[in-house]
Amino acid sequence: MKTIASTEAKSNFGTLLDTAQREPVTIEKKGRPVAVMVSHETYQAFESLKLDALQRDLREGIKQADNGETVDGEEFISRFIG
Repeated sequence: MKTIASTEAKSNFGTLLDTAQREPVTIEKKGRPVAVMVSHETYQAFESLKLDALQRDLREGIKQADNGETVDGEEFISRFIG
């Protein structure tokens, strides 16, 4: 993954856009990573993966609830938080 400074990103925005179409680009400010620019296609793929994972987790939660595999809030706190 390519990394560039924010000042370079600002000065060469067109080049940054072109590069992001080929690979993710990390943008740093004062030597610290603050953002990653990716192509729209890559972003859409990430969003699709997140949605798939959320839907899978929701289906599993509904299945557990239907099977009576639930706990109330107080039991959850005492069992998992202490």
